[in-house]
Amino acid sequence: MRLFALRGATTVADNEAQTIRDATAELIRRIVEVNQLEADAVVSCIFTATDDLDAEFPAVAARELGFQRVPLLCAREMGVPGSLPRVIRVLIHYYAPEGHAARHVYLGEARALRTDLDAAQ
Repeated sequence: MRLFALRGATTVADNEAQTIRDATAELIRRIVEVNQLEADAVVSCIFTATDDLDAEFPAVAARELGFQRVPLLCAREMGVPGSLPRVIRVLIHYYAPEGHAARHVYLGEARALRTDLDAAQ
């Protein structure tokens, strides 16, 4: 087993708590699915949100999906002029077998952030 890290991001339509939880849950589910992750292999998750999203912590969705023993952190993304609005990002550290290939997941309008990745969903 070795330590891996992967990135993911999604966008939300509005700054509503349920919208943020739903979009974050969809992102986490997709990451777990394509990377065959088990919650007990996850070391930590760092979430960021653009400054136009403050109705809910994205980490709430991770807790609701069973990430009970995983350290979770939410932070504010840098406010760069012209950057994509209403974005939730995540950096996940986890253990997997040596030959594992991390697949990064970008959903919704966030796909435009990493067009270089074949794994952008």
